[in-house]
Amino acid sequence: MEILQKAVRMALTDAADPAKASAMQAYMKSSMPFLGVQAAPRRAALKRVFADYPVDAASVWREATLTLWRGAEYREERYAAIELSGFRLYRAFQTLDALPMYEEMIVTGAWWDYVDELAVHRVGGLLAAFPDTMRPLMLRWARGTDLWKRRTAILSQNRFKSATDTGLLYACIEPSLSDNDFFARKAIGWALREYAKTNPGEVVRYVDHTRISGLSRREALKNLPTR
Repeated sequence: MEILQKAVRMALTDAADPAKASAMQAYMKSSMPFLGVQAAPRRAALKRVFADYPVDAASVWREATLTLWRGAEYREERYAAIELSGFRLYRAFQTLDALPMYEEMIVTGAWWDYVDELAVHRVGGLLAAFPDTMRPLMLRWARGTDLWKRRTAILSQNRFKSATDTGLLYACIEPSLSDNDFFARKAIGWALREYAKTNPGEVVRYVDHTRISGLSRREALKNLPTR
């Protein structure tokens, strides 16, 4: 694990533009510093590293991911952990055994740049594959006190399109309707906006019959014709 961690750090350092680091840190309001690696070169560098240092077991993959996450000194190293968690070689490892790892990353990351990727592309994938287990779990997260787990539950169906379980979507939204937090309200609007691409009439109906914040409403109806 230390070999992979060192290889990731070296690859990110080589791809960094230190002149961009302070602006990236300020934009993300991050206490953790940045190296200054933008998304495209970061992904290219990490793709090479992950291909060069494959792992052959799900438990080793989880350990490697958490080693990167917990040992990160720069924010891009946590992005690397998230990318390793979704790397193409490890699709078969996306089982319920990965859920504690994702929960740790969501709770300890506690910011949108980490959480949204995990919510939509990791937890959402588990919800699609294991609905009998994940559906009640998303309801528990949605009703809990942790903002980022609630945001995850709300966003977890963002890629589901016509397969969206509207009952689950609304049940995950409902506990956060009275929350004044920007990130809760933004999540509600984003989730509804994504579903509106598939069923705009239903989203309009829901918004018109729900006590929803102005921010959530604007986000939900953002791409729909002005009424």
